[in-house]
Amino acid sequence: MAVDTRVRLTVEEYLAWEENNFEKHEYIDGEARCMAGAKGRHNRIMMNLAVTIGRQLDDSDCFLLSSEMRVKAGETRYVYPDLTAVCGEEEYARENEMELLNPVLVIEVTSPSSLPIDRGEKQDYYFEMPSVEAYLIIDQHRVCAELCIRGHAGWKTTTFTSLGDTITLEAINCELPLAQVYRGIVFDRTED
Repeated sequence: MAVDTRVRLTVEEYLAWEENNFEKHEYIDGEARCMAGAKGRHNRIMMNLAVTIGRQLDDSDCFLLSSEMRVKAGETRYVYPDLTAVCGEEEYARENEMELLNPVLVIEVTSPSSLPIDRGEKQDYYFEMPSVEAYLIIDQHRVCAELCIRGHAGWKTTTFTSLGDTITLEAINCELPLAQVYRGIVFDRTED
């Protein structure tokens, strides 16, 4: 979840600063953006996702990484997706294993402040990464998931809006029932 607290730095300055900083910052083209802490609903959805997907990866060469894993989404772009999945051996930009290069699946759980970024610039960054086969956006305020899949003709987006829907995550050979994603979440009828 991004907030509008920004600092201008070079890539090298950002990487050194971020290693010694208590707060997480995404870095986009010279600008470090402070990441806000996630609230209860956001965290619960992330945990539901991790448990539901993680159980299916037990006998797989794919695995999940948490929002603590920074992804290098371009030469001057470093982001912290809510969850990433890697199949096979992970690749890093540096020996410290802090900048992942090869996620196959990226998942973002939206918040009001991150929604335009998750569906806008971050989506563009993930689409440009050759390793990313799927990008999943989960709305925390209503039952809604958007799955973007890379195909031969480009990216195709499918929207799921029913708790009875199941999302097929072919990139990691998993099924994701929305009822499990939103397990324990109560929506306020006045929220959109």
